[in-house]
Formats: sequence, C-alpha cells, structure tokens
Amino acid sequence: MIQKILYNYRVSFSGLSREIWLLSFVVLINRCGYMAVPFMSMYITQNMHRSISDAGLIITLFGVGSVLGAMAGGYFTDIVGFRPVQIISLVISGLLFVLFGEIDDFGEICLLTVVLSFFVEAFKPANHTAIASYATNENLTRSYSLNRLATNLGFGFGTSVGGILAAINYHLLFWVDGVVYILAGLLIWILLPSSGKIIQKKPEDLSGPSPWQDPFFVRFIILVTAYMLSFLVLFRLVPVYWKEHLHINESVIGLLIGVNGIIIGLFEMVLIQNLEGRKNGSWYIGLGIIFTGASYVMLMNTGFMPVIIAAATVILFTVGEMLTIPYMATIVMSRASEHNRGKYSAAYAMSGAVAQIIGPALGGFIAEKAGYDVLWCSLVGLCAVCALGFRFIFRKETVVQSKRI
Repeated sequence: MIQKILYNYRVSFSGLSREIWLLSFVVLINRCGYMAVPFMSMYITQNMHRSISDAGLIITLFGVGSVLGAMAGGYFTDIVGFRPVQIISLVISGLLFVLFGEIDDFGEICLLTVVLSFFVEAFKPANHTAIASYATNENLTRSYSLNRLATNLGFGFGTSVGGILAAINYHLLFWVDGVVYILAGLLIWILLPSSGKIIQKKPEDLSGPSPWQDPFFVRFIILVTAYMLSFLVLFRLVPVYWKEHLHINESVIGLLIGVNGIIIGLFEMVLIQNLEGRKNGSWYIGLGIIFTGASYVMLMNTGFMPVIIAAATVILFTVGEMLTIPYMATIVMSRASEHNRGKYSAAYAMSGAVAQIIGPALGGFIAEKAGYDVLWCSLVGLCAVCALGFRFIFRKETVVQSKRI
C-alpha cells in the first residue's frame, strides 16, 4: 500500500522540465511571503478600525488595479517575453508592499492599492505564459499543478506565519511581503537565463486571433469570472466573519487558511495524475464548483464548534479548488497559440481581477445590510448557476466540433 502511494507520487512529479521546476521553486519562495493580501480586509477593520464596507472598497480597488495589470502584463508578455515582465512586476510590487505598511491615511491607501495591485497582477499572465512555454502538451495540466503546488505550499506557510505576525503587528506583514517579492524577482533574474528556452516575440508576430473573437472562450471567461466571485470571498470576507462572529483569533485564522495550501501541496499533483484521462476536464470543473458551494453551506451550520465549522469549510473549498483551477488553466492555454498566449493568459487573469472588483464590495454590502447567512445562500446559488453554465457551454462546444468534423 505504501509502495503504491510512493509510486503515485513519483509518477506525478516525473517528466516535467527543469525550467518548470526552477519556476515553481521561485513561486514557492514568492508565496512564502504572500501574507498581506489575505489579511488586507482584517488590516482595514482591525488595525485601522474601519468598517467592513471600507474593507470591501479596498479589495475592490485591488481588483481595479488587477484588471489593468492583467491587461498590461499580457500585452507586454507577448512583446518583450515573460521573463522581464515577471522580474519587473515582482521587484516593484515588493517596494510598494513596504510603502503600503508605512501609510496611515485611508485615501492614500486607496490610491496605493490600485498601483500595488497593478504590478502584482501583471506577474500572472507572464507566469502562465512561462509555464505554457516550458511544458509539453502531455504534461501541461501537471505543470500547472506543480506551479500551484509551489503556490499553495508557500501560501500555506505564508498565511500561517502571517497570522502570527498579524497578532503581533500588522505592519510586519507588509515588510516581509515586500522583501520576499523582491527576492523572488532576483531569483528569476538569476535562474531563468540558464533555461535556454526564452522566446522573444516581435510586434509583427502579435497577429494571433484575439481571445475576445473566440465565442466559446468568451462564454468560458464569463463563467470563470462568476465562479471567482464565490472563490475570492473565502479569502477576503470569510476571515472577517470568523473573527467577528465565530470569535476565532488571527493566529488560528492564519493556520486555517494555511490548511488550504497544505492540502493542495500534498494531494493535488497525485489527484490530477490519477484523474488524467478518466473524464473530460469540464466534468471535474463542474464537480469542483459543487464542492465550493458545499463549503458555504457549511458556514450556515451553527451546530458545531466554530473551529470545526471553519476547518470543514476550508476542506470542502480546497477539494473544489483542486478540481477546478488546474483544468481551467489548461483549457485557457489549449485555446491559445504561441503568438497570443499572453493575451489569453491576460484574459484569464482578468476574470479573477474583475471578480475582485465586484465580489468583495458586493459581498461586504450584502453582509452588512442583510447578514452573512444571506451572503452564503447567494454564493451557493451562484455556484449552482456556474456548474450548470459550464455543463451547457462544454456540451455546446462538443456539438460544434462534431459538426466541423
């Protein structure tokens, strides 16, 4: 039994390129310092003593900058390549995180939030394009899963330590985040030149079709955006609910959020390896969305200890995430060509950024005016609509492809 488990792990991690491993290592380092953003809403409410609506505004502004950053990051990735975009965005993000922790004026924080999120999000299209460039078609999903493994292991460690730092002094979060972001940028500068597979694109090569001219992809991105609305609430508003209504302290909240990354780090690669080829990726996306909805159902259950409710929420949510995100990313890159990967990556990154604009602000408004139970019910309904929507568009795309054949 143990040998079979070890064999599954070995097979799951085999056949990936050296560049994928190097990039994942850098992402691991970067995400170990990813502390400030998960605690942003708590920083606004607990440290600055602002309302939940103000916290929602900050997260919304973070989304505004993210949309602009995703567009710019995808555009410049197709022009100058993914390596310089990653380096510049990480280093500048690090400097801005340090500055963020030193500002006390709410208006200035609002402005800086937009600028900071611009550079944070510009990294994502370049990173997704780098993975697609370094992977083969056969191991693309596993390459994304390895990158997510690094992301979530780092995230698990970072949020756990971040909860401890937040309990001591919230400003420490921004200093640590800033230093680690700069370090990650320097590591890409040092490590990636040796990969020998960096493809620079000329402006005249950027003639690939726009993702917005792909009818299936447009419908797909609309549904991804809707799903991301429910996805982001767990990391933006649920911690505030845990703190204010379940009376869980920051250090435990950090550990609970960190469980998300630890579970993904331990099981996602093996899960993807064992699911590969059994069913279409669209089937797993729908199942994952159902698990996400179930996580919000758990929040409406008040019959258990608060920590048990929170832990069950994280576990159900994490299972849903492992089933949805890797296959969504693979579908995005499978629709793109070498010349427009940046555009497709940017469109995919924008779905999360738009969700950041709408989700936290709308969620904060609903929670403040109607209560958290109404918010959780709304998110369960949204997940149900998304699951049905994905089922419809994939079935329709299958019919269209069969007619072409």
